[in-house]
Amino acid sequence: QGQFVESGGGSVQAGGPLRLSCVAPRRMILSTFWGAQTAWYRQCPATQRELVASIGSGGKTNYTESVKGRFTISRDNAKKTVHLQMNSLKREDTAVYYCNLVPQYRTYWGQGAQVTVSS
Repeated sequence: QGQFVESGGGSVQAGGPLRLSCVAPRRMILSTFWGAQTAWYRQCPATQRELVASIGSGGKTNYTESVKGRFTISRDNAKKTVHLQMNSLKREDTAVYYCNLVPQYRTYWGQGAQVTVSS
């Protein structure tokens, strides 16, 4: 397929953890994945899609201010996967989470993973 495939979403109580994973598009070869800056984005009905966390080919990470200290992005180049460990979840984290590159590539958007945090 031509999109990232996200998994691991679900419902969780505030303060709890959740781990998301995504697999790069099947047609993306290993070397391309290795050289790409990969990222997790999120979107809720009332907001624009925003960049949550990114990780570069060399392992450098960046996070949006609201998740710093709580979320950790990682990647497994051999498996062409990207992970997002989310701890101390807040109700405001409720959204659909997507993987893509930085900059985002339109055709790579998948179905996303719904994360619902209840208080």
